[in-house]
Amino acid sequence: MPKDWFEWHDLYQSDQRLQQRLEIVQEHIKTSLDNAPPGLIRIVSVCAGDGRDLLGVIPNHPRVHDIQARLVNLNPQLVERGRQAIATTGLSDQITFVNGDATYSNAYAGAVPADIVLVCGVFGNLPDEAELQRLIGNLKYLAKPDAFVLWTRSYADGIAYPEIVRKHFREANFEEIIYRLTATGDMGVGLHRYRGETAPHPLIKLYLSLQV
Repeated sequence: MPKDWFEWHDLYQSDQRLQQRLEIVQEHIKTSLDNAPPGLIRIVSVCAGDGRDLLGVIPNHPRVHDIQARLVNLNPQLVERGRQAIATTGLSDQITFVNGDATYSNAYAGAVPADIVLVCGVFGNLPDEAELQRLIGNLKYLAKPDAFVLWTRSYADGIAYPEIVRKHFREANFEEIIYRLTATGDMGVGLHRYRGETAPHPLIKLYLSLQV
């Protein structure tokens, strides 16, 4: 496996599981945009990588001109690649890529509460279940009422980690809209809707683990 996240993202060119996961994530993004209320659609992406999930959908979606997106990632190479991709779409005034620590809530200041929140490729990097529960509980600082939240989690060591994720979403006042496995059967992709109220937006750490 690659030693850094920039190299890891190159696996999308060859890894069937990641390709399938990306396809499902993009389908969930389309569903979220199709069902967003009229007017401005705010999107935030936590640990956004190079933004290929959103950038593969937004430019061709009928609601494209309603969208304001904030993507946050710590790896400067991935951010630069994402910014270059945004520039080719002509949407640089609508999609902002921030090179910063996605664990801090202030990375999203001015972009939340959001209508769509992406936490894809994040949960598998948390050290334990308590951190997972902490992050899911803290999504109330990013999501407006009825916001869509997209997430991914793989099975590992015979453990059905996606089922643990689904449990904590239920406990945190999220309604499951869609849950799908990749054709390989070992990666889960979920779409939930937040049924609570947006919490005030203090400066907190959404979770403790740092991005690589």
